[in-house]
Amino acid sequence: MTWSHPVPKITNDERRLRLQRLQTTLEEKGLEGLLLGSTESLRYFTGLEWHPSERLLGALVTPKDVYYIAPGFEQSRVETLPRLPGEIVTWQEDESSAALVASLMPTGGKLALDDALPLFVYHQLAAIFGPDRLVDGGRLIRDLRLRKSKAEIALIEYAMGLTLEVHRRAHAFIKQGVKASEVVRYIDEQHRALGAEGGSSFCIVSFGLATSLPHGADGDQVYAPGDVVLVDTGCRLDGYHSDLTRTYVLEEPTKEFADAWAVEREAEQAVFDAARLGATCGSLDDAARRVLARHGLGPDYMLPGLPHRAGHGLGLEIHEEPYLVRGNATVLEPGMCFSNEPMIVFPGRFGIRLEDHVHMTETGPEWFTQPAKSPTEPFA
Repeated sequence: MTWSHPVPKITNDERRLRLQRLQTTLEEKGLEGLLLGSTESLRYFTGLEWHPSERLLGALVTPKDVYYIAPGFEQSRVETLPRLPGEIVTWQEDESSAALVASLMPTGGKLALDDALPLFVYHQLAAIFGPDRLVDGGRLIRDLRLRKSKAEIALIEYAMGLTLEVHRRAHAFIKQGVKASEVVRYIDEQHRALGAEGGSSFCIVSFGLATSLPHGADGDQVYAPGDVVLVDTGCRLDGYHSDLTRTYVLEEPTKEFADAWAVEREAEQAVFDAARLGATCGSLDDAARRVLARHGLGPDYMLPGLPHRAGHGLGLEIHEEPYLVRGNATVLEPGMCFSNEPMIVFPGRFGIRLEDHVHMTETGPEWFTQPAKSPTEPFA
């Protein structure tokens, strides 16, 4: 379909710069190559999109060249797909893809591996290369992907705004007797109507007690007046994710819920306020837990309280570095993007998650979307 959004897609010029940085890094580290699997990193560096399977299809990046590694019968398909230039080298069904990779490498050279490669690929490579020649390339890749460009941030921001509008429509759609599955279907339809071709990349709709389960309950639920509502959903634009959660009630809130909602919003704000350039990611999780502890919740991961980290990075993956988790010494820098979602769970009663995302600028943190206003007004 024709791209119809006001923000541009990632260009090949940007991908060439990414690839140059990768190749320079390989040279600096004395590595003869990096093998990318059918992963989001393959898309990030080359533009090639491919679903993983039991057959290796990816790219070998060396300090000077790019080779696309493909099953022989998929060559014609790969030739039709958008990607940066590079030779397509193939292996047949009775041949070893690992041996093909080795044939493109200098004898004795070290090969870094995409950390999202399947284990079976590692074992095949280890049998050919020997484990000592294989290096974990995860840190190398993650460091290059960690700081988003202006184009990436623009895509994420637009996707977030689109999903926020879907949340508004879903809020108006929910009424007595509606099933959670009906809301999920409606949210998918509205994502598509607003231009997200793939619809919802995920969707959790929970009512009442089910909101105390962070990732929702099995089976369908039916909304009844007074139920707490939790909606967590997102979409993808040019591969980049949105991810937003709102928790609210449609009627007058009980004092218990209103008080708990205020604590959740305070914790979310504390994470934002702690997000200063040079601060560690772990310190943001600490900030959220201090708020909860002041209100008698927790401590640590105890319930009622916050059972998981305070946030995660996102980009081409919905969960990627940096992670806002205790002890993470990663320092915040411009271009880093992450969720802010210090959920509070009250077992057997309800849960509250307010999730907005933040990106770090040269002067500090900025919201992608403005936080919710109140227990009955989930929009700023």
